[in-house]
Amino acid sequence: MTGQSFGQPLAQISVEELAQRLSKAEPDLQLLDVREPQEVAIASIEGFVNFPLSEFAGWANEIHTCLNPHAETLVICHHGIRSAQMCQWLMAQGFTNVKNIAGGIDAYSTLVDPSIPVY
Repeated sequence: MTGQSFGQPLAQISVEELAQRLSKAEPDLQLLDVREPQEVAIASIEGFVNFPLSEFAGWANEIHTCLNPHAETLVICHHGIRSAQMCQWLMAQGFTNVKNIAGGIDAYSTLVDPSIPVY
């Protein structure tokens, strides 16, 4: 696979599947948003915790105290590129159930919830 720096296939879910999962309010689901704080201020989905990739050095060493490496972890960004990078990094850190949200919040606002602003 191209772009797979760690040699593991990257699992993805669609924004439609994300909406279904969010509607069930699954208690063990970890939701990460790797966009910049100013992007989150424009458009966000309730329940996601912000870990901006640009501030990686500030939170990288604390990721195991903040998150359960064995819980299902869904990662979102604007279009799906930064979240894919985060997923690869999490898998390299020993996270066992990581999924990239295909299309990011842009696709979510277009296909699922038009009340979320597009930027």
